[in-house]
Amino acid sequence: MKIRFFFLLLGMYNATFALTKVDITRGHVEPLPIAISDFLGDKHIASELRSIIINDLEGTGLFRVIAREAYIDEVNIDKTPTFASWRQINATTLIGGSVSSKERNVGFKVWDVFAQAEISHEKISLTNNNIRKVAHKVADEIYKKLTGEDGYFNSQISYVSLLKDDKGRYKRRIAVMDYDGHNHQFLTAMNNKIVLTPRFSPDAKNVLYLSYENKLHPKVREINVNTKLSHEVGEFNGMSYAPRYVDDRHALLAVAKNGASNIHILDLATMKQEQITFCSAICTSPSASPDKTKIVFNSDMGGTRQLYVMDYDGKHQERITFNHGYYSSPVWSPRGDLIAFTKMLPGKGFFIGVMRPDGSGERVVARGWLVDGATWAPNGRVLMFERENGPDKGVGIYTVDITGHNERRIKTPYEASDPYWSRNFDPE
Repeated sequence: MKIRFFFLLLGMYNATFALTKVDITRGHVEPLPIAISDFLGDKHIASELRSIIINDLEGTGLFRVIAREAYIDEVNIDKTPTFASWRQINATTLIGGSVSSKERNVGFKVWDVFAQAEISHEKISLTNNNIRKVAHKVADEIYKKLTGEDGYFNSQISYVSLLKDDKGRYKRRIAVMDYDGHNHQFLTAMNNKIVLTPRFSPDAKNVLYLSYENKLHPKVREINVNTKLSHEVGEFNGMSYAPRYVDDRHALLAVAKNGASNIHILDLATMKQEQITFCSAICTSPSASPDKTKIVFNSDMGGTRQLYVMDYDGKHQERITFNHGYYSSPVWSPRGDLIAFTKMLPGKGFFIGVMRPDGSGERVVARGWLVDGATWAPNGRVLMFERENGPDKGVGIYTVDITGHNERRIKTPYEASDPYWSRNFDPE
């Protein structure tokens, strides 16, 4: 990533305005040094807020928060900062805030230190149970002002939690948590039923997943995050699997029957389903483009596992991968500009990569003994995936920038697989 400092001349005001900004589309450089002053007000809440904001921003690899011990001044958001004090410690950006117990809100400001200008001023409502959400929203706003991209901190993850019993067998449970591993909760009980591929609905209220509750006929089920009540989705003459929401009402999934798999669109309100592929081989893992005009999917109709794109109604199928290796698990970016995928090269391991929707520009962002199941951050600039480093070495979920830099493991109570990133959501 390349850090740019834009100096915009505003001639009509005869003044110079400098805005520090980060270009997140390029290769790795040193993180941008910023200062986050102590928030005023309730000390306990203020300290927790600051800590979460720092963790969010530094976790991107784009920012370095200057150590508190280096500060030679404090910030009161009702007053103009002494910018010279912050330039002296090489801070490019300054953040200050306050917690109002009376008004139950958090106010904060962001300043460009070199331009000596305020670039953001916000207030967010605060309740007893949403301190982390407020902190994520503050971090989202700072991230957006400094990168030009939407933040992704106020979001959730669904995944499969893996706990080994005393015989070394995995017990699988569907779980959800904040993107950083906090506010963790299990949705399904720990038993011998296999669950796989949980996928959040766009409103983050429900999760689709594959269940082996009926071992003879595994089926897709939907579970409500709040009530934890689940039900089977659709009636199919065959195994249904690889579910993924298109919107809050429609889902894509695959149905296996008589040795072939085909893709269906399901209306979740009426349970009316439509088969849109008629493959004699395997057509699976569908993912719709954000504008719902195209679907990317995985198929071995050409003899090896490759990626194909078709119209939303199943017409005009076109193969987009022609390089060496076997492709699977495609997922369209929420921006519509890229498709993430898993690739396996015999003797060389597994890879997470991205490419343009026409198959051009393929590049690797992560590799390993086993990496799989990429999912996009809501802003389309970070990927999450599962990684296993070898037999009996455990499996966990990781994030990586789409440039291939800043890979980080997400903390979970037990081993974890099959992550899926929700869209940003309102905590209220």
